[in-house]
Amino acid sequence: MTREKIIIDADPGVDDAAAILMALASPEVDVLGLSIVAGNVALRDTVLNACKIVGLSGRRDVSVYAGAAGPLVRDQVYGKYARIGAFDDALVRAGDIGASEEHAVHFIVRSAREAAKAGEKITICAIGPMTNIALALVQHPDVASGIRQIVSMGGAFTALGHRTPWAEFNIYADPHAAEIVYRSGVPIIIMPLDMTFQALFTSEHFERFRAGGEAGNALFNLFSTFDRSDVGRFGRPGGPIHDATTIAWLIRPQLFSGREAFVGVQVTGLTMGYTYADFYGKMDRAPNATVITDVDEDGFIALLIERIARFGQGGLGVAAQGG
Repeated sequence: MTREKIIIDADPGVDDAAAILMALASPEVDVLGLSIVAGNVALRDTVLNACKIVGLSGRRDVSVYAGAAGPLVRDQVYGKYARIGAFDDALVRAGDIGASEEHAVHFIVRSAREAAKAGEKITICAIGPMTNIALALVQHPDVASGIRQIVSMGGAFTALGHRTPWAEFNIYADPHAAEIVYRSGVPIIIMPLDMTFQALFTSEHFERFRAGGEAGNALFNLFSTFDRSDVGRFGRPGGPIHDATTIAWLIRPQLFSGREAFVGVQVTGLTMGYTYADFYGKMDRAPNATVITDVDEDGFIALLIERIARFGQGGLGVAAQGG
């Protein structure tokens, strides 16, 4: 099996926890490390949450790197559940994992350069504001040659926004960073709200996470504590787990379909953070992204539940990471 080498750039965050654990349980991907950014909560808390998640996974070979504490230009904004800060020990136990002394941006640059030299490009899964990635690309443009693709959870087109009426949070939190990444020339795969809203997890699905041992129980605690349902918007019970779609696409791409488009971001004014996709060539601009438009709901839900259950089966430490 050829394993995709990935960096997960995240701002944990409940959704991020599911995505990170899914990746760490999946032999199809080789997680080189977690580059952490402020977003859902302040940087000190996203870093602590990332360390807790890695500790639960048993994957002590995966390091956590602290990165940007705020956006490039705009004022700091935090997520809908920013009040939770660091995950409470009653929900996710404290562990002994600490962050590396190396900065996340340096980690991205180093990893991409090593990958380019070896002829084995890496994938970045961007599931938070893209500040770290933008800084790496702007400060060291050569790193783009070592990145195969950036699979990002962000943006909203037909679905409009959830943080504001026009913007998805990851883009809204740092639209200037998103615009830099979109214009970088690196292939971009975008998981927008239009698609993530199609797969809704209910309390019955959360209950099934508990088969995943301590890690699964922590996910159950998080998703049971912070209600994500919105029947008024979705028309039925349940809520999305947005960020995990990035990992699912890497390991089971047949669950998804998408379209190429030129994608851009509004970086100023009242509609800052608004993303647009030119699916019909109205702007006469070459496509710079693949926008994922549809997901097999049952297949994605079953895949996430199955991968989390692996933590209850043992053997997910360093020795078993490839099997």
